[in-house]
Amino acid sequence: MIETSPQSEGGSTATEDAAGQAHDHEGHDHSHGATLNPDCTREVEIEIPADEVTRNFRNVTKRYQKNVRIPGFRSGKVPESLVRSRYAEQIRQEVMEAVLPEHFRTAIAERQLKPISQPQVTGIDLEDGKPLHFKAAFEVLPDFSVDGYQDVKVERPSAELTDAEVDAELARIRDSRSTMEPVTEERALADGDFAQISFTGNVQPAEAGSEEQPEQPISGQDVMVQVGGPNTLESFNGALRGATPGQELKFEVSYPDDFGERKLAGKRVAYDMEVKGIKKKIEPELNDEFAKELGPYESLTDFSRQLREHLAADKERKVQSETTNRLLDALVQRFEFPVPESLIQHQIDARLDRGLRALASQGMRTEDMRNLDFDRLRAAQRASATLEVKGSILLDRIADIENIHVPEEDVESELQAISLQMREPAESLRARLTEDGGLARIRERLRREKMGALLYERLAS
Repeated sequence: MIETSPQSEGGSTATEDAAGQAHDHEGHDHSHGATLNPDCTREVEIEIPADEVTRNFRNVTKRYQKNVRIPGFRSGKVPESLVRSRYAEQIRQEVMEAVLPEHFRTAIAERQLKPISQPQVTGIDLEDGKPLHFKAAFEVLPDFSVDGYQDVKVERPSAELTDAEVDAELARIRDSRSTMEPVTEERALADGDFAQISFTGNVQPAEAGSEEQPEQPISGQDVMVQVGGPNTLESFNGALRGATPGQELKFEVSYPDDFGERKLAGKRVAYDMEVKGIKKKIEPELNDEFAKELGPYESLTDFSRQLREHLAADKERKVQSETTNRLLDALVQRFEFPVPESLIQHQIDARLDRGLRALASQGMRTEDMRNLDFDRLRAAQRASATLEVKGSILLDRIADIENIHVPEEDVESELQAISLQMREPAESLRARLTEDGGLARIRERLRREKMGALLYERLAS
């Protein structure tokens, strides 16, 4: 497709390997303009001979004469003059679609240009019997040197798994399988107990005698608070220690400015609280039965071994990913080059798509999404999107130098994984992704991952 209006949305080359996802956004209006980066823009001027223009006008008009139905005329007998006047705009559009793309492809091939955005066509004056002149502007990848990329180094943290990390994960799993049981003996709350409480809290004014509007009280029923727990404020610990079920407590809490719940940060709250019960967390015993309840493990030893292997592989992947990202950041800082606006806009689209899907999965309604300020959202994504595009361009350029290729079996393996994930037959998936460009995006991603892994091995130490 060739854009024939400077106001139309510019096309772009994919920078993510979405499995053929369209830039649709469920009808949300967050369109962006077709501005091009002048440093990456090329323009070609093209002239199409008058006889070719005339021939195409004639061919399209004859097809309309044959197919249109106009009352008072037999099929195929509608006068050419009537067809041309009644369907002038449609005929003109079809002639442009017939002649512009072919001549554009020829022009860029002769000049050895590789557009990465849809061409924006201007200066069209299409008239039967006259030559057609037009200009087409588009973006290309920047031409820049990456000499010295081998000299960029970043520190590689240790990926060795420690016993403490294994113990922490085992404790987390054990805690997730624990149960809360009421304490039946008559006694007071002590550290390690869970107090079952109901409360009302009144936010106090910042200054005594203040006439500011009071805030809504906060309240909770049957809330569990661990006395002496790592996330329990000392004010709560002090009030609850030694308290007994049925006892009513009154105390104030001054929340720190960096408190996690923002509406309470820096506030002073007066609480009326009732202790309704005491509960103890009962953790399962670490034995073979515990391991078998978690999955197909023969024993606790077998589970511990597989857990260690999984954690070790996961830590290695995490260290490699984080180090590769830092390496890419260092390369982006090292090499300056202009970035095509079309790629930035596409990456902003991709980031917004992910964000909208996340909001939808959290229950946000479509009509509420339509009311989002997409201009502000796009602006907020621009800096990160630009860095991501620069990183991709750098990886591609270095991959060219290193002669990195992706074996077809790797692509096939990825297709099989996507097929299982999307529950779509592999052959129909391949056909669809081939048609919409998704297969090329998968190859791009695999090539970049391969190049990133090579840089990690060479440049991270």
